[in-house]
Amino acid sequence: MTIPGVNPDRVTIAVSDGIADIRMTRVDKRNALDSDMFNSLAAMGEHVKTLSEVRVVVLSGNGASFCAGLDFASFHVMASGGSATGFKKDGQFNAGALTEGGLTHLAQQICWVWQQIPVPVIAALHGHALGGGIQLALGSDIRFVHPDTQLSVREIHWGIIPDMTGTLTLSRLLRPDIAKELVFTGKIIDGREAFAIGLATHLSDDPYQAAMALAAQIAARNPHAVRAAKHLLNLQANQGEAAQFAAEREAIFSLMGSDNQKEAVAAHFDKRDPVFVDPA
Repeated sequence: MTIPGVNPDRVTIAVSDGIADIRMTRVDKRNALDSDMFNSLAAMGEHVKTLSEVRVVVLSGNGASFCAGLDFASFHVMASGGSATGFKKDGQFNAGALTEGGLTHLAQQICWVWQQIPVPVIAALHGHALGGGIQLALGSDIRFVHPDTQLSVREIHWGIIPDMTGTLTLSRLLRPDIAKELVFTGKIIDGREAFAIGLATHLSDDPYQAAMALAAQIAARNPHAVRAAKHLLNLQANQGEAAQFAAEREAIFSLMGSDNQKEAVAAHFDKRDPVFVDPA
């Protein structure tokens, strides 16, 4: 079945027994986020909203990783002074374009759409969940993580901030000091530490199978009650999201293309320490 806006070379879906098994399929790039991946994830989320037979979603990545974050080609554009609101100089793709309703831009929507879906969403993480990849995972309701998974709120390494709903989801899950340390440093942690600090719901040597097993349990419950429960729990957890996402957009647009941000990217590709200018 063809789903409008979804490239099957990026994202696929199979629905069985009330479970929507959604997989990222850009195996050769560790499911890194390029224009097709952004558009396909957002479109897939909108498609799932229309499937009344779906009682639970499992989101995973084929191949070696869940999602390695933004495609490196995007950072080359940044380093050369590319668009501050998109990832292609020709303007064909704009991850900073507001989605319908104006709550999110596209980069935020690929993470937030899983909260908008009325049924529980379970993410299965292995390999890498970096930058946009970890923010994508944080958009789910429950996360199974392999102990050796490498996770990082990586944006500071590139001279920017988490702008894909991560500032809300991190602050919702973690103590403020822990969230700040992860964002300020961009350090990489493994699944064990992620579980210890509350980013991972469960550790599993086979996160996909564990996620599917829990999904089967949820799918066996009254679907009306499960949907009502997610709605009610999110009323408190997601308060203030519109203002938070608008603040993210303001911050990221002020940073992308700035001298210090370009220096962070250039230093990475030049394999040297960055030299930053202090604020006036």
